[in-house]
Amino acid sequence: MNFIAVIILVALLIDYGLNLAADLLNLSRLEKKLPPEYADIYDPDRYEKSQKYLKVNTRFGWVTGTFDLLVVLIFWFAGGFALLDVWVRGLGHGPVISGLIFIGVLVAFKSLFSLPFEIYSTFVIEERFGFNRTTPSTFVMDRVKGILLGILLGGPLLAAILGFFAYAGTGAWLYCWIAATLYLLGVQYIAPNWIMPLFNKYKPLEEGELRMAIMDYSASQDFSLTNVFVIDGSRRSDKPNAFFTGFGRNKRVALFDTLISELNVAELVAVLAHEIGHYKKKHILQSLLIGILHMGVTFFLLSLFLTYEPLFFAFYVDTPSVYAGLLFFGLLLAPIDLFLGIFISMLSRRNEHAADRFAVRTTKTPGAMANALKKLSSKSLSNLFPHPFYVFLHYSHPPLSRRLAQIEVEGRNQR
Repeated sequence: MNFIAVIILVALLIDYGLNLAADLLNLSRLEKKLPPEYADIYDPDRYEKSQKYLKVNTRFGWVTGTFDLLVVLIFWFAGGFALLDVWVRGLGHGPVISGLIFIGVLVAFKSLFSLPFEIYSTFVIEERFGFNRTTPSTFVMDRVKGILLGILLGGPLLAAILGFFAYAGTGAWLYCWIAATLYLLGVQYIAPNWIMPLFNKYKPLEEGELRMAIMDYSASQDFSLTNVFVIDGSRRSDKPNAFFTGFGRNKRVALFDTLISELNVAELVAVLAHEIGHYKKKHILQSLLIGILHMGVTFFLLSLFLTYEPLFFAFYVDTPSVYAGLLFFGLLLAPIDLFLGIFISMLSRRNEHAADRFAVRTTKTPGAMANALKKLSSKSLSNLFPHPFYVFLHYSHPPLSRRLAQIEVEGRNQR
């Protein structure tokens, strides 16, 4: 085992240990009795159910996380990468086709190993707590569509990256960066109209009080909104949601039917105002630019390691190749990605606070925003008291208590 292997192994174990520690700390914060100040969010029975939901999902996460780590370590130290590389080379194809086969086989095996856990999570855990509405046929079709999209959209991009690094010389990383950026922008453009409707049905929000309130609000904020869509989220889950995606004329606001059934008009407008706040505050553009910059740095660093023999020897592969280097570098990059993920989560939590403030200031209904968050938290069985370290590692949104406290302050400032 060389020093590169030691770095990667230590990084994998640290990541596993940090997640385990965060889970244990999170469970230690559970309160058996519902504090009186949260009585308007949960009744005692639902609060107890939310705690059971957290415990079950946490323990299930331990099982899946341990299994995933063991599979990687066993495959690694049993020489699985080397055996797969020898087999792929024996097929006699060029670097692009060989790379597609090598990575495709690994992705297929990972998908097969994770499938039983996905089935259990959907049809046992989510079913037990009253969330699942996915039928077996919908579950299968979602996976089939996902595989086909991965092949049709991801396959050409992967082939381009393999081809550039194999044939384009020292400027390969730059060509890869440009290609990946164009791909990302293209997906942002086509996703609302072409990809998302493959999985859910979208229908325009019907004329009525809600549509009128939404259109009036968007007009008051000079936000061009030609339509609002209702998505049949209830086909898969009882959890409510809303999202904003796309840009320019292709931007789309979608409200889950489960959300509409839970909130009143003022609360739904507040939720929409929050989503528009992300757009107005340029949070979507910010995330896009960070993603593009991250890709550029990653491709540059990858170009430095593709011919670095110790990286390949760490996985018992004797002959360097673009496709194996691409995979191994991803594992080597894990410590950097861990810290980057924490930074992005911190930025996301700050942006969520900013979007909340925007919603309260522009709708002038802090009570509606607060009530919407309370109802969504109760409906989703959210944990009211997450440990700060768990929030630091995993939360893209601030805990409910912090959001409510900020909304209350913002509401007082308006009086």
